[in-house]
Amino acid sequence: MKQFFKPAVKGTYGYITKKRTQVLIMTLIMFAVSAALFIAGYVTTGSNQNLLTIVAVLGCLPASKSLVSFIMYFKASGCSENAKKRIFPAEGELIGMYDMYFTSYKMNFPISHMVVEGKNICGVTEKSCDTKACEVHLETLLKQSGYKDLTVKIFTDINKYIDRLGQLNNIDREKTTRRDDEIRTVLYDISL
Repeated sequence: MKQFFKPAVKGTYGYITKKRTQVLIMTLIMFAVSAALFIAGYVTTGSNQNLLTIVAVLGCLPASKSLVSFIMYFKASGCSENAKKRIFPAEGELIGMYDMYFTSYKMNFPISHMVVEGKNICGVTEKSCDTKACEVHLETLLKQSGYKDLTVKIFTDINKYIDRLGQLNNIDREKTTRRDDEIRTVLYDISL
Protein backbone atom coordinates (compact mmCIF):
# COMPACT_ATOMS: atom_id res chain seq x y z
CA MET A 1 0.00 0.00 0.00
CA LYS A 2 2.93 2.35 0.69
CA GLN A 3 4.00 2.02 -2.94
CA PHE A 4 0.71 3.53 -4.14
CA PHE A 5 1.11 6.73 -2.15
CA LYS A 6 4.56 7.42 -3.55
CA PRO A 7 4.27 9.93 -6.38
CA ALA A 8 4.72 8.61 -9.90
CA VAL A 9 8.02 9.98 -11.22
CA LYS A 10 8.26 10.93 -14.89
CA GLY A 11 10.87 9.00 -16.77
CA THR A 12 10.71 5.90 -14.61
CA TYR A 13 9.48 2.56 -15.89
CA GLY A 14 5.76 2.08 -15.20
CA TYR A 15 5.09 5.81 -14.77
CA ILE A 16 2.05 5.91 -17.04
CA THR A 17 0.42 2.86 -15.45
CA LYS A 18 0.97 4.16 -11.93
CA LYS A 19 -0.16 7.68 -12.79
CA ARG A 20 -3.28 6.31 -14.52
CA THR A 21 -4.26 4.46 -11.35
CA GLN A 22 -3.57 7.45 -9.10
CA VAL A 23 -5.56 9.84 -11.30
CA LEU A 24 -8.48 7.39 -11.49
CA ILE A 25 -8.68 7.11 -7.71
CA MET A 26 -8.42 10.90 -7.24
CA THR A 27 -11.15 11.43 -9.87
CA LEU A 28 -13.49 8.99 -8.14
CA ILE A 29 -12.84 10.63 -4.77
CA MET A 30 -13.53 14.12 -6.15
CA PHE A 31 -16.81 13.06 -7.76
CA ALA A 32 -17.78 11.18 -4.58
CA VAL A 33 -17.19 14.28 -2.45
CA SER A 34 -19.32 16.39 -4.81
CA ALA A 35 -22.09 13.79 -4.76
CA ALA A 36 -21.94 13.55 -0.95
CA LEU A 37 -22.20 17.34 -0.61
CA PHE A 38 -25.18 17.43 -2.96
CA ILE A 39 -26.93 14.59 -1.10
CA ALA A 40 -26.19 16.18 2.30
CA GLY A 41 -27.67 19.49 1.15
CA TYR A 42 -30.73 17.81 -0.31
CA VAL A 43 -31.34 15.66 2.77
CA THR A 44 -30.96 18.56 5.23
CA THR A 45 -33.06 21.11 3.32
CA GLY A 46 -35.39 18.90 1.30
CA SER A 47 -34.50 20.85 -1.84
CA ASN A 48 -31.62 21.15 -4.26
CA GLN A 49 -31.67 24.93 -3.91
CA ASN A 50 -29.08 25.37 -1.17
CA LEU A 51 -25.47 26.40 -0.64
CA LEU A 52 -24.16 22.81 -0.62
CA THR A 53 -25.55 22.27 -4.12
CA ILE A 54 -23.48 25.21 -5.35
CA VAL A 55 -20.38 23.84 -3.61
CA ALA A 56 -21.07 20.37 -5.09
CA VAL A 57 -21.40 21.79 -8.62
CA LEU A 58 -18.20 23.82 -8.20
CA GLY A 59 -16.51 20.67 -6.93
CA CYS A 60 -17.33 19.00 -10.25
CA LEU A 61 -14.96 21.40 -12.05
CA PRO A 62 -11.69 19.97 -10.66
CA ALA A 63 -13.21 16.48 -10.80
CA SER A 64 -13.94 16.94 -14.50
CA LYS A 65 -10.41 18.22 -15.11
CA SER A 66 -9.09 15.13 -13.35
CA LEU A 67 -11.34 12.96 -15.53
CA VAL A 68 -9.80 14.50 -18.66
CA SER A 69 -6.34 13.70 -17.27
CA PHE A 70 -7.44 10.11 -16.64
CA ILE A 71 -8.65 9.80 -20.25
CA MET A 72 -5.26 11.05 -21.49
CA TYR A 73 -3.39 8.55 -19.28
CA PHE A 74 -5.81 5.80 -20.32
CA LYS A 75 -4.99 6.43 -24.01
CA ALA A 76 -1.24 6.65 -23.34
CA SER A 77 0.99 3.61 -23.42
CA GLY A 78 4.37 3.05 -21.87
CA CYS A 79 7.33 0.77 -22.36
CA SER A 80 6.64 -2.95 -22.41
CA GLU A 81 8.38 -5.29 -19.98
CA ASN A 82 10.07 -7.10 -22.89
CA ALA A 83 11.48 -3.86 -24.30
CA LYS A 84 12.69 -2.77 -20.86
CA LYS A 85 14.56 -6.05 -20.41
CA ARG A 86 16.32 -5.52 -23.73
CA ILE A 87 17.02 -1.78 -23.39
CA PHE A 88 18.13 -1.54 -19.75
CA PRO A 89 21.45 -3.42 -20.20
CA ALA A 90 22.23 -1.32 -23.31
CA GLU A 91 21.84 1.97 -21.40
CA GLY A 92 25.30 1.68 -19.91
CA GLU A 93 26.24 5.10 -18.50
CA LEU A 94 23.34 6.85 -20.22
CA ILE A 95 20.35 8.03 -18.23
CA GLY A 96 17.22 6.42 -19.66
CA MET A 97 13.77 7.96 -19.64
CA TYR A 98 10.89 5.49 -19.85
CA ASP A 99 7.21 6.01 -20.69
CA MET A 100 7.49 9.37 -22.42
CA TYR A 101 4.25 10.43 -24.11
CA PHE A 102 4.32 13.67 -26.08
CA THR A 103 1.22 15.42 -27.37
CA SER A 104 0.72 17.97 -30.12
CA TYR A 105 -2.34 19.57 -31.63
CA LYS A 106 -2.54 17.03 -34.43
CA MET A 107 -1.16 13.80 -33.00
CA ASN A 108 0.37 12.02 -30.03
CA PHE A 109 3.77 10.36 -29.81
CA PRO A 110 4.24 7.36 -27.47
CA ILE A 111 7.97 6.96 -26.84
CA SER A 112 8.91 3.88 -24.83
CA HIS A 113 12.46 4.96 -23.99
CA MET A 114 14.69 8.00 -24.59
CA VAL A 115 18.20 9.16 -23.83
CA VAL A 116 19.94 12.52 -24.02
CA GLU A 117 23.68 12.53 -24.69
CA GLY A 118 25.36 15.75 -25.73
CA LYS A 119 23.68 16.97 -28.90
CA ASN A 120 21.91 13.64 -29.47
CA ILE A 121 18.42 12.73 -28.37
CA CYS A 122 17.37 9.21 -29.26
CA GLY A 123 14.15 7.38 -28.55
CA VAL A 124 12.29 4.24 -29.52
CA THR A 125 8.58 3.69 -29.97
CA GLU A 126 6.78 0.36 -29.90
CA LYS A 127 3.45 1.74 -31.12
CA SER A 128 2.32 3.25 -34.37
CA CYS A 129 3.92 6.66 -34.42
CA ASP A 130 4.86 9.21 -37.07
CA THR A 131 8.54 9.36 -36.12
CA LYS A 132 9.40 12.23 -38.47
CA ALA A 133 6.61 14.39 -37.05
CA CYS A 134 7.75 13.51 -33.51
CA GLU A 135 11.33 14.49 -34.31
CA VAL A 136 10.22 17.82 -35.79
CA HIS A 137 7.87 18.45 -32.85
CA LEU A 138 10.58 17.82 -30.26
CA GLU A 139 13.21 19.84 -32.15
CA THR A 140 10.78 22.78 -32.40
CA LEU A 141 9.90 22.72 -28.71
CA LEU A 142 13.54 22.40 -27.69
CA LYS A 143 14.50 25.32 -29.95
CA GLN A 144 11.78 27.39 -28.29
CA SER A 145 13.40 26.51 -24.96
CA GLY A 146 16.78 27.73 -26.21
CA TYR A 147 18.41 24.42 -27.17
CA LYS A 148 19.66 24.52 -30.74
CA ASP A 149 21.81 22.17 -32.79
CA LEU A 150 20.24 19.04 -31.30
CA THR A 151 19.72 15.90 -33.34
CA VAL A 152 16.52 14.05 -32.48
CA LYS A 153 16.13 10.50 -33.82
CA ILE A 154 13.19 8.27 -33.01
CA PHE A 155 13.54 4.58 -33.88
CA THR A 156 10.83 2.02 -34.56
CA ASP A 157 13.27 -0.92 -34.61
CA ILE A 158 14.43 -1.76 -31.10
CA ASN A 159 17.58 -3.53 -32.38
CA LYS A 160 18.75 -0.41 -34.22
CA TYR A 161 17.99 1.64 -31.13
CA ILE A 162 20.07 -0.66 -28.94
CA ASP A 163 22.93 -0.38 -31.45
CA ARG A 164 22.66 3.42 -31.26
CA LEU A 165 22.78 3.30 -27.45
CA GLY A 166 26.01 1.31 -27.74
CA GLN A 167 27.45 3.95 -30.08
CA LEU A 168 26.47 6.76 -27.72
CA ASN A 169 28.10 4.94 -24.80
CA ASN A 170 31.33 4.54 -26.76
CA ILE A 171 31.64 8.16 -27.90
CA ASP A 172 34.72 9.66 -26.26
CA ARG A 173 34.00 13.29 -25.49
CA GLU A 174 33.56 15.68 -22.62
CA LYS A 175 30.31 15.02 -20.79
CA THR A 176 27.77 17.83 -20.64
CA THR A 177 25.89 16.54 -17.62
CA ARG A 178 24.29 19.84 -16.56
CA ARG A 179 23.05 20.66 -20.07
CA ASP A 180 21.77 17.09 -20.54
CA ASP A 181 19.85 17.38 -17.26
CA GLU A 182 18.31 20.67 -18.41
CA ILE A 183 17.20 19.09 -21.69
CA ARG A 184 15.73 16.11 -19.81
CA THR A 185 13.81 18.54 -17.60
CA VAL A 186 12.34 20.23 -20.69
CA LEU A 187 11.37 16.83 -22.12
CA TYR A 188 9.68 15.89 -18.82
CA ASP A 189 7.83 19.20 -18.81
CA ILE A 190 6.42 18.72 -22.31
CA SER A 191 5.46 15.07 -21.85
CA LEU A 192 2.30 13.69 -20.30
